[in-house]
Formats: sequence, structure tokens, C-alpha cells
Amino acid sequence: MDYICSMERQNVNLDSIDAYNKLYGLTTHHPLVTVIDLKEATQIVNHVTINYGVYALFLKNDTNCTIKYGRRKYDYQEGTVVSFSPGQVIHVDMDSPRLAPDVVGLMFHPDLIFGTPLADKIRSFSFFDYSEMEALHLSEDERNQFLFCLRQIKNEIEHPVDHHSAPLISATIQLLLEYLHRFYDRQFITRHKVNSEIVARFEQQLKAYFASDVRSSGLPPVSYFADKANLSAGYFSDLIRKETGTSPKDLISLHILSLAKHRLAIGFDDISQIAYDLGFEYPAHFTRMFKRMTGQSPTDYRAQISKN
Repeated sequence: MDYICSMERQNVNLDSIDAYNKLYGLTTHHPLVTVIDLKEATQIVNHVTINYGVYALFLKNDTNCTIKYGRRKYDYQEGTVVSFSPGQVIHVDMDSPRLAPDVVGLMFHPDLIFGTPLADKIRSFSFFDYSEMEALHLSEDERNQFLFCLRQIKNEIEHPVDHHSAPLISATIQLLLEYLHRFYDRQFITRHKVNSEIVARFEQQLKAYFASDVRSSGLPPVSYFADKANLSAGYFSDLIRKETGTSPKDLISLHILSLAKHRLAIGFDDISQIAYDLGFEYPAHFTRMFKRMTGQSPTDYRAQISKN
């Protein structure tokens, strides 16, 4: 048994399936995709920083593992799914590392899906952009569906390669991702009470932001409010959209539009002054947004209001 663990953190560039398998002492059966079962691992890996160049999904069945993402640490218990995508950097630390934890999963290289329908759709599976604190918690039925898809993919990987192999593997991976998308929707619904409180705080923080002097700070990005909720921008955006039917970016724009209409209707401030006061760096950007959302320029809107 080898033990990849030292006082000095090791950096691992995970740019291939074989690189992952070598890390844990597993066998590579296909260069672009693997179904993972860490109960078969022959090496313990701990205190490493992994730079992902592949897509990965892990179901942790009965192991405690601390993953550091950015500046936060998250502990994972039984029955959670975490996902990673190319470009993410993860720090893995376990207080009590052990060989062969009960973790299963799927890993595939982006090259696997080139030229397939999944290549066009992969970006729509926004959970790949969630941080690890937003793990998916599976019910027993959902867990069984996850494992069923893994078995189907594993069977296809072990089947002699023919011209059906790549599209069948890609299609089954897409099926698994569609199920995870459904399961995340279920999780959003079952957390409605908590999520509605996040929406309420977002609305309050949005009003407070524009009630202050925003000329120096500018227009707020979605990440500003996501950070206040301790959520990733991707998860926060999906949560707000599912709770309100509108993206947080559009809600920010609608709030700005409401403030702009009020200023245009009650006073005679210069259009440029209103734009700067609302956080726009350039008045032309304000005019463009206003016209896109109303079909009128700020000047035309003010003229129409004055006639009524």
C-alpha cells in the first residue's frame, strides 16, 4: 500500500483519466472515461491540491472527508454527490484517512463528448459550477438511479470497442446528468423555506445597495449578493431563478429600471447624472439598457411622462 500524504501539500494536475487512476492505484480501462470505485484503491491520497482538467462526479456513501474550496472547508457525510469540472482547484484533506473508502463516481475527459449532443448541452448542467458546500443529497431511490447509470456506463466501457461505443457512453452520461439535474430541482423544492429566506435577504440587500452611494462602487455583480449568502454565483443564480422565475441579473436590472423611471418622472436631473448615480460608468450604457428594457430612450420616456 502506498500513502500519498506528507506535511507538504502536493499539487496534482488531473488532466487525464490515467492521472487519476495512478493517483489511487486503479486500473485504466478507457483513456477518456472511467467508473470509479475507491473500494478498489491501493493508495491513500490526502493533503493534495487537485487541478481538474476533466469532469467528475463522486457519490460518498459512508466516508467523512473535508474538501477545501477557496477559503472554506466542507465536511461530507453519507449520500452526497459532489461534481467538478475543468478549471476547478480542490484541496482534499481527511482527518482520519483510510484505504478504500466507500466512494463511487464517474470521470470523463472533455474529448470524450466532442461531436456528440452532450458537447452542446454540457454547459446547461449548471451544478458543475456549484461549490462543494452545495452538494446534492440523494434519497435512496435517487442513489439507486445514480448507481444504475454507473453500471450501464461501466458495462459499455468493458464491452469491446465498436462504432457504437462512443455515442452510447456519451448518451448514458447525459442521462445521468439529466437525472442529477432533476434531483437538484427536487432539492431546491424541498428547501423552499430556507431558499425563500435567501430571496428575501437578496431583495433587502439589493435595495440597501442602491440606497447607498453607488457612484464609486458601480453596478453590483451577481457574485456580490451570492457571497453575502455564502453561495457560489451559479447556485445562487439557479436558486433565485427557481424561486422567483427570474434570474438575479434580471432582478438587478429591473430594480435599476424602477429607480431610473422614478428619477425621470419626478425631477429634471440630467440623464448622465442619473446614470452615474445608479452606478453606470458610462451614460451610454445606461441609455442602452433602458431602451432595451422599455423600447424607449430615457429622454423619450421622460417626454412621454410629462405629457400624461
